[in-house]
Amino acid sequence: MAAAKGSWCVYELLRFFYSLFFPGLIVCGILCVFLVIVLWGIRLLLQRKKRSMSASKNGKNQMVIAFFHPYCNAGGGGERVLWCALRTLQKKYPEAVYVVYTGDVNVSGQQILEGAFRKFNIRLIHRVQFVFLRKRYLVEDSRYPCFTLLGQSLGSIFLGWEALLQCVPDIYIDSMGYAFTLPLFKYLGGCRVGSYVHYPTISTDMLSVVKNQDARFNNAAFISRNPFFSKVKLIYYYLFASIYGLVGSCSDVVMVNSSWTLNHILSLWKVGNCTNIVYPPCDVQTFLDIPLHEKKTIPGHLFISIGQFRPEKNHPLQIRAFAKLLSKKVAESPALLKLVLIGGCRNKDDELRVNQLRRLCEDLKVQEDVEFKINIPFDELKKYLSEATVGLHTMWNEHFGIGVVECMAAGMVILAHNSGGPKLDIVVPHEGEITGFLAESEEDYAETMAYILSLSAEKRLEIRKNARASVRRFSDQEFEVSFLSSVEKLFE
Repeated sequence: MAAAKGSWCVYELLRFFYSLFFPGLIVCGILCVFLVIVLWGIRLLLQRKKRSMSASKNGKNQMVIAFFHPYCNAGGGGERVLWCALRTLQKKYPEAVYVVYTGDVNVSGQQILEGAFRKFNIRLIHRVQFVFLRKRYLVEDSRYPCFTLLGQSLGSIFLGWEALLQCVPDIYIDSMGYAFTLPLFKYLGGCRVGSYVHYPTISTDMLSVVKNQDARFNNAAFISRNPFFSKVKLIYYYLFASIYGLVGSCSDVVMVNSSWTLNHILSLWKVGNCTNIVYPPCDVQTFLDIPLHEKKTIPGHLFISIGQFRPEKNHPLQIRAFAKLLSKKVAESPALLKLVLIGGCRNKDDELRVNQLRRLCEDLKVQEDVEFKINIPFDELKKYLSEATVGLHTMWNEHFGIGVVECMAAGMVILAHNSGGPKLDIVVPHEGEITGFLAESEEDYAETMAYILSLSAEKRLEIRKNARASVRRFSDQEFEVSFLSSVEKLFE
């Protein structure tokens, strides 16, 4: 009797849900049509705004080309790509209007341009308009302690919407990796969209880290130690990767900075027909006038690291390996070896990270042997590069590594991480000859640094020459040719 009653209840419940199916379907259909109408209305309004912006003073329409780069006043390799790309397009299309969306509201446009010249020795030949965005805090990683990738990506949509409301361009190029803005500008803004990908927001390597329960800077120990949390995060990563691939596929032109990035973007975005490798512009020529012979303006040997003070750069590994090198008392007296960390600080989080690195130096008792040079001008950077013996790089799966190229062009013996761009594209044999060294663990780095110092000056000179010859393919001139060839489709 009880079983029969239970069956009847289930039957009635199913009938109830079935009775709601068609009305629900109709409501969903009406809402979808209403949403399409609203979106189409927004698109028409934005198109009208675009036409009014394109009209110049003489009545002719001017093409508006916009770059989305919320941190354009930073001093990293991504910013160098931005300024070189702008300079390249201004040479080819001098009549166009150029716009940069930036969140650097605490400085003026003129100060940003002066900073680009001071940091990268790049001066634009035509005027650039800056659209200052007030909601950049929405893409700050510190705002999302959990579900950081999703939070930043959703935040970038709101930031992109703010940008689109202020300026509707003809051509939109995301030069900082905010792929979730691409459908916004393409389908609502009616823009032709391109993207320069430095580093995929998510990669198959990140999936493998979670799957293998490895503790990394982006995989907290409490998650890696717990199988349940690891599985939940893995599901989250797979879902996010699917959405990331969907929004990325909206791009009409995709440029990637290395073989490593290419492999990941092809597997995620699946747009091989419009994807090209465009190596970042490295100011190789500027460093070629630095003499290759070992400099003796300072005693001993100088180790240099170039890179923004971000967690993935893994500066603690450099400091620990250097401390281990000093403890080995190799070749030179420890007092004659010095490590200089050169990089840019984008925000308070980066400044806090530098303070933590200083404390690490104190804990390891190497504070007298390690210096920090933050946001230094280009001339000072070049001076340090001219005096250094070894260039250090420790980022796991660095997408490319402009700092690595600059070190090699300046005549340093490079010691980079055995992964990513340095392994696949940069620290590779040149005409069968060695161009530098690769390492992974703290012990590997310490031993390799000791080995480099043990080499004769003649052998180090031979490696320097090979390295300098190999990096000419990463020059500004090569970038200009590849970049123009890739974006040509956007101007058709």
